[in-house]
Amino acid sequence: MKKSIKKIYDKIHPFLSFIKRYVAMIVILAFLGVYSYLTVHVNSLVQTEPSAAQLDDRVKTISKTKIDQSAVDNLLNLQEQNIEVKSLFDHARENPFNE
Repeated sequence: MKKSIKKIYDKIHPFLSFIKRYVAMIVILAFLGVYSYLTVHVNSLVQTEPSAAQLDDRVKTISKTKIDQSAVDNLLNLQEQNIEVKSLFDHARENPFNE
């Protein structure tokens, strides 16, 4: 049993010494290979266009926002009645990102 392990070790020893010498380069090349494969694969996925049937199905599921006209009328009525609210609306229209 020990002799067979020794024979196997003698056969594998040159390979192990080669790997020990170039382990950093092997790891870097493996990483670059995986990275380049993923880059090419993602690029091919990004460039594929959906079919017309897929687009139609997707558009059908989108619901359009409906604004109640009475709510709009209520807001306009309140704006006309209250000076503070009117100035607040005017200020928000001038710069909507400033509080």
